[in-house]
Amino acid sequence: MKPSFFRLIFLISFIVILTGCSALGGGSIAKRSIKLSNGIQNAYAVESNTANRVAPIIIQAAEKYDLNPLMLAAMIQQESSYRNYVISPAGAIGLTQIMPNYWQQICPGDLFEEATNINCGSFILAKYNQSAGSWKKALAYYNVGPTGYKSSWKMKRQGKKYARQVKQHEEKLKKVL
Repeated sequence: MKPSFFRLIFLISFIVILTGCSALGGGSIAKRSIKLSNGIQNAYAVESNTANRVAPIIIQAAEKYDLNPLMLAAMIQQESSYRNYVISPAGAIGLTQIMPNYWQQICPGDLFEEATNINCGSFILAKYNQSAGSWKKALAYYNVGPTGYKSSWKMKRQGKKYARQVKQHEEKLKKVL
């Protein structure tokens, strides 16, 4: 009896994963994009044109790199507030604030272009999740880098604070969905 019970639990878990149970629900990319776009507009006061353009890109990149689209949307809010041409004092550019000197070889193309930037940021976050072993730590790495995170308690604290801020943005987005 126990093996069949565990098989049933496994099967149910597998189906939940495959059907993409999330705050966006299932359905087509277009349907989920509309829902995400509305959420981005309401949670973060992003203009409808911007939200409508980036929502499908976020969903496709999240699927490609096995990310939570709400976390990715929240990270973009934290990084750039959905401002496409923003440049940080450190030289990071675009929606997901990519450091071109470090990532341009891996992410060729115009990093100010929304799809290129979101795909690159998604790739980086997924890569960090593989090495960090958790999304929280991956977000911290995204902010301060793995070397920075390991270099001092101050950098580690900054990375953890960043991860908490992204999580807060994600919760705000979940509430309006």
